[in-house]
Amino acid sequence: MTEKEIIQIFKDSGAMLDGHFILTSGNHSPHYIEKFRVLERPRYTEMLCRELAKKFEKDNVTLVVGPMTGGILLAYEVGKNLDTKAIFTERVDGKMKFRRGFEVKPDDRVLIVEDIISTGGSVQEVIEEVRRFKAEIIGVGCLIDRSGGKVDFGIPLRPLVKMDVVAFKPDEVPGWLQNIPVSKPGSTNK
Repeated sequence: MTEKEIIQIFKDSGAMLDGHFILTSGNHSPHYIEKFRVLERPRYTEMLCRELAKKFEKDNVTLVVGPMTGGILLAYEVGKNLDTKAIFTERVDGKMKFRRGFEVKPDDRVLIVEDIISTGGSVQEVIEEVRRFKAEIIGVGCLIDRSGGKVDFGIPLRPLVKMDVVAFKPDEVPGWLQNIPVSKPGSTNK
């Protein structure tokens, strides 16, 4: 699939939104990608994860890890395509941790998957959690890198799509954006 075809999936599913949004990072943006409009469609999720798995098929992945919530779906589908285990992290006292008896072994070759990367905060927490177990992290795969390639984890990042989406710190929001009613999408809003 081409980047254009992947972006079209996000558009067709109603995931690409314009307005005034407060992102998880606290930054403000005139654009938001509501990934669950895509992830609620199993056929789209399957297609995108197949493409993501192709980017790592020669890396001998033994374990796919995704952060809760969207990362669970992606880890499962990418793991299925790579014919390996898939597990996830979840927030415990504000930090991403493994629970539910999930095991990461020192000889694992771990692929971390995420839906949308903006600042990379959640992925960085997953990286730190995997490193506690001394496993090798072979890379990070994501559907969309909103940072336009600015996020650097020190390991390969292979997105399906790179976008450079503008975002402003709370004290730097321009007047034109301040004039648009604010929305805080995601799990905290509906």
